[in-house]
Amino acid sequence: MSFSFPWQTDVQYLKGIGPKRAFLLKKLHIHTLEDLLYFVPFRYEDRAELKQIAHLTAGKTETVEGEVMAVSLSETPRRRMKIVDVAISDASGLLHAKWFNQHYLKNYFKKGDRVMFSGLVKENYFGGRTIEMENPRYERVEADEALHMDRIVPVYHETKGFTSKQIRSVLKQVLARYAGQIPEILPLLLRERYRFLPLFEAIQQIHFPEKETDIILLNQGRSPAHRRLIFDELFILQTGLALRKKGMSEKVSGIAFKVNGPSPLSLKKLLPFSLTAAQKRVFSEIRADMSKPFVMNRLIQGDVGCGKTLVALMSILVAIDNARQTALMAPTEILAVQHYLSLKVYLHALGKSVFLLTSDMRKKEKDEVLSAVASGNCDLLIGTHALIQKAVVFKNLGLVVVDEQHKFGVLQRVTLLKKGRQPELLILTATPIPRTLALTLYGDLSLSVIDELPPGRSPIHTHLHYGNKREGVYRFIATEIQKGRQAFVVCPLVDISEKLDLKAAMERFEYFKRDVFPDLNIALLHGKMKRDEKEKVMAAFKEGKINLLVATTVVEVGIDIPNATVMAIEHAERFGLSQLHQLRGRVGRGSEQSYCLMIADYPISKEGKRRLKAMVQTTDGFKIAEEDLSIRGPGEFFGTKQSGLPSLHVANLIRDVKILEVARKEAFDWVETHPMLEDVESRPIRDFLERKWRGKLEWLSIA
Repeated sequence: MSFSFPWQTDVQYLKGIGPKRAFLLKKLHIHTLEDLLYFVPFRYEDRAELKQIAHLTAGKTETVEGEVMAVSLSETPRRRMKIVDVAISDASGLLHAKWFNQHYLKNYFKKGDRVMFSGLVKENYFGGRTIEMENPRYERVEADEALHMDRIVPVYHETKGFTSKQIRSVLKQVLARYAGQIPEILPLLLRERYRFLPLFEAIQQIHFPEKETDIILLNQGRSPAHRRLIFDELFILQTGLALRKKGMSEKVSGIAFKVNGPSPLSLKKLLPFSLTAAQKRVFSEIRADMSKPFVMNRLIQGDVGCGKTLVALMSILVAIDNARQTALMAPTEILAVQHYLSLKVYLHALGKSVFLLTSDMRKKEKDEVLSAVASGNCDLLIGTHALIQKAVVFKNLGLVVVDEQHKFGVLQRVTLLKKGRQPELLILTATPIPRTLALTLYGDLSLSVIDELPPGRSPIHTHLHYGNKREGVYRFIATEIQKGRQAFVVCPLVDISEKLDLKAAMERFEYFKRDVFPDLNIALLHGKMKRDEKEKVMAAFKEGKINLLVATTVVEVGIDIPNATVMAIEHAERFGLSQLHQLRGRVGRGSEQSYCLMIADYPISKEGKRRLKAMVQTTDGFKIAEEDLSIRGPGEFFGTKQSGLPSLHVANLIRDVKILEVARKEAFDWVETHPMLEDVESRPIRDFLERKWRGKLEWLSIA
């Protein structure tokens, strides 16, 4: 049984490690035997075919073994670059290997040493034809040479004081001791269905592939060993999500709402436009959920400007028609204020009450809001994380709407839900994620996608300008404002210090007022302003009294000003791709042509150039998201710590999307037929979840 295997043994107690090495391994997030076994190589090198020096081919990566004949250190006269040259020979010929500015290697190699070099072969015609390698990988041939050369060799992420070679040596000892005892986690049915390797064999081959293994498949993460470990990891993840979904919906009796009340229809009559087909479809899905006697857990995903908030408002009105209170939690105070200003216009017109709760409210004002909520006189409460405070007590909470869920922790969501008796949950996100990946991040939720923008909107024209073209951007802003339009200028986070962020925005604001736009009405908006100041600025901008709004990234989400046609982004190279796309979405909400003008300053990183290029090439949020995933990787993209999603050791959510789809189906089917995971075949899965991911998936506590 899996619980008898010492998965959680501290690495310091493993043979060949000890306290000092354990300290170094922990820098690589290796704390236990399990962490070590699943610390997979990030690359494999084929050192299986030793070539004779005389048979080396220029332009190919080859591996040779030979005896060190000479070691020299020279320095180039101009750049003063130090070059170590090591000459080795075998029975067939002589090879020179060179390293640049690594002069310490002169003392590493000794005449007479047996060494192996692996690298790209080059021809050198200076002073006659010779063959050489530049910066090859090198190792002395010692007693354990077979472990590190003359085979397919795994390469691991290293830390100072603990090399890839040392990790291989440790793993060799650990696997010799434990490989045969590693228990199975997957049920036999699935192992046979997909013809998987036994788990112990997959782990063995991940670290020490056999010579005949296809190295291309290894480096693509598609070898049979990878396939087994990837499936295991994704199956376990999806099993946890399936349990959470089952626990939060099917087992929990919810409110069976009457969904044909008058308010949504009355709202439609107030709107100066018609709903899109996508909005109608998604609202129908929500109504179907709300009519059932089970708790709704639904995610609405859609690009910026697609009308998610309006669909949420219609859902809120369904709950209010059933004499239930509702709550809307936003990630920032400015977005909460924006929702309040936008929604109260419609709610007041329909005779409904709406209140705003923020952390910086005066006590008297806050007490009035809390009293209205507790007495049931508040139909909709809008706020930030202030909504989860103990003092907030609802009389009959029926629906919770969470905007931009990825900016909240799982437990914040759950805390708000606990303020009602099984209220419905509706999550909104403008972070476009490919559907399958969204099901991974939000696997316990049903998914709706608004994949259509309101009619009459022109695509936003996006342009990239460099620092020396700044004045031209400012002239364009002035031209647009002369036409009666409005504009944003966003200043970036200069440093981790919010004070510097604010300082940059304030300096730009003063510069604009004094030197660039002296005749315009300019305002400043930042996160440190008091709530009433923010409300005042937002209202004035919405009413057209402010021509130009200078802001920090607090305008990233939710600001809706149809008359704003220009979004200028200072130092655009410092922003993430998702942030840039969100900022662009603040304009283009009216019928006039809108523009996103990115101003970048050198130096720009390779990733920065990719982000800026993607912004210019497309306005499609899903394409933007795919590029963002590619640049940042799944862990950083999803914000796993915030989301509650466990980190993945082997699987890559972009590369392994097809395996993910299969693993998801099998996991949900398994939970359907083994709901408590208490039978003999399910127990290893349950043990793994309890041991490894408790506190990350919260699958037990939430269910």
